[in-house]
Amino acid sequence: MRLTRITLLLITFVMALGFYRLTRSLLDDVEPQILQATEEVMVDAAHVFSEMVSQEMNEGALDKKQLRDMFQRARDHEFQAQIFTLQKQQVGMNLYVTDTAGVVIFDSEDGKREGQDYMSKRDVRLTLSGQYGARSSRETEEDSTTSIMYVAAPLGPRHAPRGVVTVFKKQADALPMIAERRAVMIQAIVIIGTGILLLIAAVFWWVYQPIGILTKYAKAVEKGQRPPKPLLGAGREVNALYHALETMREALEGRRYVEHFTQTLTHEMKSPLAAIRGAAELLDEEMPEEQRRRFLENIRAESQRAERLISRLLELAGVESRSHLDVTEIVDFVAIVEAALEEARPTAENARVEMELQAPESRPTVKGDRFILRAAVSNLLENAMEFSPPDSTVTVTIEVEKDEVFLRIDDQGPGVPDYAREKIFERFYSLRHHHSGRKGTGLGLNLVREAADLHRGAITLVNRPNGGARATLCLPLS
Repeated sequence: MRLTRITLLLITFVMALGFYRLTRSLLDDVEPQILQATEEVMVDAAHVFSEMVSQEMNEGALDKKQLRDMFQRARDHEFQAQIFTLQKQQVGMNLYVTDTAGVVIFDSEDGKREGQDYMSKRDVRLTLSGQYGARSSRETEEDSTTSIMYVAAPLGPRHAPRGVVTVFKKQADALPMIAERRAVMIQAIVIIGTGILLLIAAVFWWVYQPIGILTKYAKAVEKGQRPPKPLLGAGREVNALYHALETMREALEGRRYVEHFTQTLTHEMKSPLAAIRGAAELLDEEMPEEQRRRFLENIRAESQRAERLISRLLELAGVESRSHLDVTEIVDFVAIVEAALEEARPTAENARVEMELQAPESRPTVKGDRFILRAAVSNLLENAMEFSPPDSTVTVTIEVEKDEVFLRIDDQGPGVPDYAREKIFERFYSLRHHHSGRKGTGLGLNLVREAADLHRGAITLVNRPNGGARATLCLPLS
């Protein structure tokens, strides 16, 4: 699992690094590509002006004033050229002419360069030697935005030029196009990058989310809990893994449960069977009638204890063998409690214990197994009656709070000793009953806890401030 995570993270890192390098390459190429396109247009313009100047020089001396006026009139033109999203409003190209010695004889920018020696300039020097002459120079060395592009063309034949015509244009004129192009590319890169990140996140979620759910489910099973069936989604490949794990768990739990059940039954039946056998052996001897009756009563009591033990173990086996409720229905919880009370009434009369029900007018319903819920309520009632003194009352209250229903059973018995509070719901842990003085099976409250877990509820047993104990069964409403 850890190796898979590391591998996926490494793949993600490689993809992110490649995407970053590609992004940097594309953004870095924007400016050179636009400047190359601009230079290509300037080459055409340089050769057109070269031919025009050569024609004038063939006809006589170069008319500087006429040429400068032409540029001035072009700069004075009012126009709104919408080039895609760029709006151009004035001419941004200028020109100067040098002779064969590299001295500037004409400059379209008010003649400020005329008379200067440009033989050292790359555009002039290379063009006079028959090569392609171009350069880019900054007006302010520290400011890259002041760069100016220069492209030259020879006057006359390339192998024997009579001078050089150089057109020049500020790179700043192309900066809006460069910025716009970069903005469009960045927007596209952000969208694509976000899509890739979402794809990677989806892959991680798709792989690890169901595995995480299965891991949590397995840990809950390991702790002896009854977690609900994990929701992995339709079509997930891990559903097959879940079903395989569930089948294996059920097989192992079934095998362990049968072994544990057999051992428990054997161990717990030893005590009543030994008492019955001992009493039966003593009955063969001559003894007073009163003593004989006492031994017979002991046999009868131990037989009932064995019968109850087997009955409770069978009930508990039916509940514990389930990890979830296979079939559920919407049941009237008040009706279940009323039925359990009616069933327990003869026992309560024999114990001289009154039972009082306080139920709401509404009929709260729960989703679950009617038989298991009935058994849980019956065990709570029986536990309350067995620890209640004669002529006392067991109060049964049903209340609805928010989205839960609470069953509270209050008795007037001695309560739960401090040493027993942590163990009261454990299997086979029991206290001596108020009436018989014997211990119970220790399975009733354990069954109630199992039933509550199956129904996603909870059970508590606490002492009341004014005496007695209160058992509270909380279940979610349907």
